[in-house]
Amino acid sequence: MERRPGRRRGIWAIVLLVLGALGVVGTSAYGVVSTPQHGYDMRRMGGDSMRPSYVPGERVWFEGGPLADVRRGDVVLVSVPWVPGGPALKRVVAVGGDRISYTRGESALRLNGEPLAEPYLLNRAVPAAVPFDVTVPTGRVFLMGDNRGNSNDSSFNPDEEGKGTVAVSAVLGRAIEAPVAYLAAGAVALCAIPLFLVGAGLGVAALVARRRKPAPALPVWGAVHVDPGPGGASR
Repeated sequence: MERRPGRRRGIWAIVLLVLGALGVVGTSAYGVVSTPQHGYDMRRMGGDSMRPSYVPGERVWFEGGPLADVRRGDVVLVSVPWVPGGPALKRVVAVGGDRISYTRGESALRLNGEPLAEPYLLNRAVPAAVPFDVTVPTGRVFLMGDNRGNSNDSSFNPDEEGKGTVAVSAVLGRAIEAPVAYLAAGAVALCAIPLFLVGAGLGVAALVARRRKPAPALPVWGAVHVDPGPGGASR
């Protein structure tokens, strides 16, 4: 019996091609289904205005805009005129229609007349560095850093249009936890592409090998050769 050349390579080619195709198609489908409207972006934190939530040099992941549902408590990437050098990372403390205020000596900001709980602050004894009293216009937000002692934010810019508030349209993204499933899908895709390419290479090599003359089957070691006797009859 003759061995078919390239058979083993052909089997590996099929396995790798199937695995690679499943990885590429699966991760592509995941990307289409999971992020139909929002993309993900990652930036490194520059200053320390958002301590202790985010420290300088930390990687921060964002859900991209446009964001129609900016909420109180969201940490957002925003383009503001009073922070030069690019977008800033700030926390939304009030939205359109809210009244946000601070009176020197008080232990908390007041949101619509009630004390605002802010467990994320670096120093809860210093909820703001300057007094203010702002009613946020519709379609705008009031932004502050978590490190209130070192944050150029809405509270320091009452003379700006909208009393230091920022248009929702200036929000570029919302900070989120690292998208583990998204990152894992990317890693699978990176592995799947080389698998597919290696499988394709093995498939080509198997086809080339099959066009060659089949190798003759080697005799089995230990087999006894029986010499036919006169007349060709075996004994």
